[in-house]
Amino acid sequence: MHASMDSHLTLAILSLVSTTLFFHLQVAVATATPPNIAPSPSIAATNLFFIRSSCQTTLYPELCFSSLYRYAEYVQEDPVLLARAAVGVSLNRAKRMANYVSNLSHNANYEVTEPRVASALSDCFSVFSDAVEQIRDSLQQMFSLDGTRESLRFQLSNVQTYMSAALTNEDTCTDGFEEIDNGPLKKNVCARTEKVMHLTSNALALVNNYVSKVTNDVEP
Repeated sequence: MHASMDSHLTLAILSLVSTTLFFHLQVAVATATPPNIAPSPSIAATNLFFIRSSCQTTLYPELCFSSLYRYAEYVQEDPVLLARAAVGVSLNRAKRMANYVSNLSHNANYEVTEPRVASALSDCFSVFSDAVEQIRDSLQQMFSLDGTRESLRFQLSNVQTYMSAALTNEDTCTDGFEEIDNGPLKKNVCARTEKVMHLTSNALALVNNYVSKVTNDVEP
């Protein structure tokens, strides 16, 4: 049903490993409207309601809706497309976090002045790099889902495993900062990490919702 759209959407989403703020789905709203501004009135109210109601099943429903409402025209009322969009958003933010930590490491001489900070940043970059790969694998798997019962279950199980591993890696980022004195750098890294974790958690929840729907649909 969405085959002709997916080839374009795959290219758009996978291009997020560069520097864009959000991945631009061709059929999504073209403007990067800030979350505090109402979306385009052209977006069907039913599509927005579907996203908002689906987001109520996540741990961070408001963040879920504000990060996904601009994709309402793409998602329509399809739970797999919603989960796919959420994974794409999570990928983008994880990539941005990895870049942020890398830039911190290169823009300051922490190895000389604050070796513990340098070590924490290095570990954080490493785990976020792993998380990016795991979320990217999840997104690629979401684009290759097929309709056979066993294959679909296996593919979705892979997505759940990848996203869970990514969430664990993201959480590990701040471990190295526990023994570091409080300050702007620690505060910023921890706050940004938390935001990415919330997005990844939401994406995993929406994937789990779709898994439940598939299981209910295929079981006698």
